[in-house]
Amino acid sequence: MDRRIEKSKQAIMGAFIKLMSEKDFEKITINEIAEEANVNRGTVYLHYEDKFDLMNKCIDTHLNQLCDSCISDGESSNFDSKASLLQTFQYLEKHAIFYSNMLTNKAMPAFRERILTMALKSMEEHLDMTGSNENISKDIMAQYVASAAVGVMEWWIVNSMPYPAAYMAEHLWQLLKREQIEGYI
Repeated sequence: MDRRIEKSKQAIMGAFIKLMSEKDFEKITINEIAEEANVNRGTVYLHYEDKFDLMNKCIDTHLNQLCDSCISDGESSNFDSKASLLQTFQYLEKHAIFYSNMLTNKAMPAFRERILTMALKSMEEHLDMTGSNENISKDIMAQYVASAAVGVMEWWIVNSMPYPAAYMAEHLWQLLKREQIEGYI
């Protein structure tokens, strides 16, 4: 992709995220986004149909990057090692403004569901249902683990990250180990 196009898209997304921290999504206009990004209004429309398309593409970009960050070197799934948890918390810490905006903005109630769906898919693909898990429904186990992990991450973000990423990864890992989530621990 042309570097100028990529630069414009990054500027537009950055402007959108900045504006989200200042006001509710419904009140943000394309003109404000263009002005903040220092681009023409037409440039915004060249890359995005409207602010809803911009929001969806921004969310997709960040969730794809989050998913990629969950995979530690040599690992193949999300949240399946302490290293991958640490990378996940570090990514969230680095992009705190975006995730905080998405989780606290009144117009974004579906954002948490998208994160949960992403985590749930990973859990369903990678849970080991042998041993002490063999008598438990895989659907229920996946929902339990995904909800717990996403809930802890959401709490951490919404509460302004009161602990460092390494501390959070260690404690969530210990909780998962305590629950003996085989196939993930």
